[in-house]
Amino acid sequence: MKDTTKRERRHFTGQQKTAIVKAHLVDGKSVADLCDEHQIQPTQFYQWQKQLFEQGEAAFERKAKSGAKSPEQRQIEQLQAKLINKNEVISELMEENVKAKKANGEL
Repeated sequence: MKDTTKRERRHFTGQQKTAIVKAHLVDGKSVADLCDEHQIQPTQFYQWQKQLFEQGEAAFERKAKSGAKSPEQRQIEQLQAKLINKNEVISELMEENVKAKKANGEL
C-alpha cells in the first residue's frame, strides 16, 4: 500500500545550495552521499550545480563602488540639469518680453 501523505516541500537557501555543491566539487564528497544526507534527488543536485556554473561569472565581475552611478542614472541627471537650465532661460525670456511690452505700452 502506498503512502498517501504528502511530504512538505523543503526550501534551501542559496547559501545552503552552494555549500552542498561545494562539498562535492571541493571536498570530494560523492553526489550519492550528499543527496542521501540532505534528502534531495540527484537531479536536483545537478540542477543546482548547473545554476552555479551558469551564474558563476557574477562572482568575478567588478563591483561598482557604492557611490558610483550607473550610466542610466548619470544620463537622467544630465537630462534633469538640461531641463532646469531650459526652464530658467524660458523664464528670463518671458520676463524680458513682459518688460518690453510694458515699455511699449502693450500691457
